[in-house]
Amino acid sequence: MSLGLISSDTPLAERYDLALVDLDGVAYRGHEPIPNAATGLGGARAAGMRLVFVTNNASREPQSVASQLTELDIPTSPEEVMTAAQAAAALLRTRLEPGARVLVVGGAGLFTAVHDAGFVIVESADEEPVAVAQGFAPELGWAQLAEAAYAVQRGAWHVASNLDLSLPTARGFAPGNGSLVRAVQAATGVEPSSAGKPSPTMYRLAIERAGASSPLVVGDRLDTDLAGARSGGYPGLHVLTGVNGGRDAVLAEPGLRPHYIGADLLSLLEPHAAPTQGAEGWWTCGEAAARVTDGALELTGPAGVDLIRAACGAAWSTVDAGGAVDADTVPELAVGNP
Repeated sequence: MSLGLISSDTPLAERYDLALVDLDGVAYRGHEPIPNAATGLGGARAAGMRLVFVTNNASREPQSVASQLTELDIPTSPEEVMTAAQAAAALLRTRLEPGARVLVVGGAGLFTAVHDAGFVIVESADEEPVAVAQGFAPELGWAQLAEAAYAVQRGAWHVASNLDLSLPTARGFAPGNGSLVRAVQAATGVEPSSAGKPSPTMYRLAIERAGASSPLVVGDRLDTDLAGARSGGYPGLHVLTGVNGGRDAVLAEPGLRPHYIGADLLSLLEPHAAPTQGAEGWWTCGEAAARVTDGALELTGPAGVDLIRAACGAAWSTVDAGGAVDADTVPELAVGNP
């Protein structure tokens, strides 16, 4: 698949049969709705696209996630939610037999997933677990992290639900599971296995569950959502409502690049233009254009998604040809999202 942006003459909701939609920063922010999320997802469903919400948050049960989405005017069933906890349990099953002892450090969603996978949950490293399953929960403290460290030091397999360093909330970005996992890793010197994005495990499980043939990944984070899309060979839509903005997309290394860029989830209902290269090194998209001259990014045209797309075309082609782009010349490229 192309390392650059691709075009779609038809709305994405008509081109793809399944959207693998991230939650935090895409469908909602903390407990607050994101503008146009309900309208975009509702329109996608009306066009025949199925939805599975795929989240690196392992602390909550699928039913809890589905209830929150439904309250935000995005009607969702638990079967339409795939969590990192479920992916972590699936990863444990690749090496452990049912009945194996697992120390769970995380929230209710991880406890349920590990139990349902057939493992015996223990609370202490002294109970000789063969694995530690670690996921985020806001109530986690030093005592739980210490038990995880003791178990890993004694040879337990350390499986993290995800490695997100930050977690978007209504008040800003808070430490995510990856930050807590790093505490255990720093204490033990052991690098954990990870089940969550950017590993494509959750995407694969969700696609198999839905029986889809043409999936589209939708996310706000380049290093998890879109990296997972690239590593799994799935097309990815980067929506600019969460962690990473337009400037980040322009500067993204090849393994993190999206295939499409949209302001928000309304972009599921729209065709997508891709930038094209013209004379004198200019890349154009709609009324916007960009080029790189001596490492400096030059832009012309109205602010918006098309300008970001043109900038991506210019910057990515430069890097792929062995050149470099001076990050100081790349502006924020906001599109007016809150």
